[in-house]
Parts: sequence; structure tokens; C-alpha cells
Amino acid sequence: MSASCEIVVKNHLDTDWSGWLEGLTITHNDKGETILSGPIRDQAALYGILVKMRDLALFLISVEYIADESRTERINSDNPSYVQ
Repeated sequence: MSASCEIVVKNHLDTDWSGWLEGLTITHNDKGETILSGPIRDQAALYGILVKMRDLALFLISVEYIADESRTERINSDNPSYVQ
């Protein structure tokens, strides 16, 4: 099952770490945080990324894991006129 994930960590992580973190997109916000986002194969892959983040001693702020079905349901509830 394909899913999307958004992970927020404290401080700015260099974008060169993207490849080591399964190709997640790395962006920075004005709060001094790093946002890692992108597709995740499954929860095992997510846990693998979290272990790598632990090994880098990154301070985890949040993780949002959204399965494709959940994303579709959220789109439908946000926009009742949305037709699949």
C-alpha cells in the first residue's frame, strides 16, 4: 500500500540527507524546523526512516502518515462536490 508521510524535526537538516532518508523531500520552515515529506512504501519503511533519524539524534516534533484511502476520504469530506 502506498502512503504519504510528513515528518517534522527540530533544526535544519541539510538537504544532502534526502538520499539516505529514502528520498524524502527536505524543506525548511521559518520556525527553524525541517519537514521531510514524500511517499512511504509501508510502516516498516517508516520505522526504518525513524531509526535513521534516531541515529542522527534528530529531535522529532511530529509524524503524519496518510494512507491513500485516508487521503481520498479527507478530500471528499473537505469538498462534498468532489467526484471520483
